[in-house]
Amino acid sequence: MELTLAIHQICDLRFGDSTHLDGSTLVVDQLGLTTYLLEDPRLQSVDMDIANPGEACRIGVVFDIIEPRAKASGAGSDYPGILGTITTAGNGTTHVLRGAAVTVVDTGAALGNSKIVEMTGPASEESPYSVLHHLTIVPHPNLDLERHIAQNALRLASVKTSVYLAKAALDQQPDSTEVFQSDGPTQAGRDGLPRVAYIGQIHSRQRVAEVDEQILYGANTAGMVPVMLHPNEWLDGGVVSGYQNMGVETYFYQNHPIITELYRWHREGKVTLVGTVATMAASDNEDRERNCMLASDMVKWNLAADGVALTKYGGGAPHADMALTARLCEESGIYTTVQVSDMSRDRQAESALLFNYPEVDAIIYVGGGDTNWNLPAVEKVVAGNPAMTAALEVSQEIPAGGICGVTSQQGISKLRCFVY
Repeated sequence: MELTLAIHQICDLRFGDSTHLDGSTLVVDQLGLTTYLLEDPRLQSVDMDIANPGEACRIGVVFDIIEPRAKASGAGSDYPGILGTITTAGNGTTHVLRGAAVTVVDTGAALGNSKIVEMTGPASEESPYSVLHHLTIVPHPNLDLERHIAQNALRLASVKTSVYLAKAALDQQPDSTEVFQSDGPTQAGRDGLPRVAYIGQIHSRQRVAEVDEQILYGANTAGMVPVMLHPNEWLDGGVVSGYQNMGVETYFYQNHPIITELYRWHREGKVTLVGTVATMAASDNEDRERNCMLASDMVKWNLAADGVALTKYGGGAPHADMALTARLCEESGIYTTVQVSDMSRDRQAESALLFNYPEVDAIIYVGGGDTNWNLPAVEKVVAGNPAMTAALEVSQEIPAGGICGVTSQQGISKLRCFVY
């Protein structure tokens, strides 16, 4: 399978009379995009704004962040199962507006454990989102909708906007290209190289997925057991974040830091990237034991991996699923490394993890609830209602887990843990 990303670098973003690229500036027809989104009868109105790097701006509550992307003609579906027909993602050419982001605000969410984007100040320096040009979309669903139906309207608006913007680049020459190619476990000519895989949780059953919560090819993962995916399927719209992103935004499925780094090693001849497994965290021990066994068996017997990296999705309990999967891999002779977020509040190493398997000893910390950030007052807030604007515009202290990109379960966090 081969995926080519045709990358168009975006250095500025503004509104205009038509949606097009003016050199490295993305010009957006606000009226045209609004009209397109309001074709969904579940929405009564849509507000839009722009947030550029360095602007004293705060965005919240964030539903999701997506990179604008569109498939070239004949290259497959855009966000298959959600927007397009179900075809295998990860083949052909996809046009990418690198440096731009579609950031969707959830008008129905309370601040609580939810997320904000910080565009300036100390916290912004620790988040990769602060250097992007954000087109913020604030869809206002009809007030009589059930909560999950309103959230599904936000999901559809997010992917529609992503493709709408990127289509402006379809007839343009890209600034650069990136090629992601792997024939999986049967790839020839790579004898002697370590064979490496990835296991990633895409949902936690601590919270039952909504019937219309489109996570994997439009499915909500209910009843799902671990499934093998080609690495390109993560990068090309086969997986999106759930209704509660929990430090997992679709932007970093599209630009998955582990998969893209393993691909870099693959190109350099350091390893062979043999494949990936998508799994979920269970709600009971029987489900957990089954899923962990199946995931570890897949990387052992189907992918014949020598090593595997694992990530989790959700709060504290998914640590147990990730760690048990890693332990089973280690017992079958596969080296593992796991990424964890600190679930403690006391900054004590003894309480930071929810597992203690001697075999699972290569542990990467990616941030958590153990650090707070003092956020300054800001001049501009993009929020879903006046009450949220008032709550966000003032100076305040917020945990790292509440700021998009400062804590990331996908591995793009700059935070590190030191035991002393």
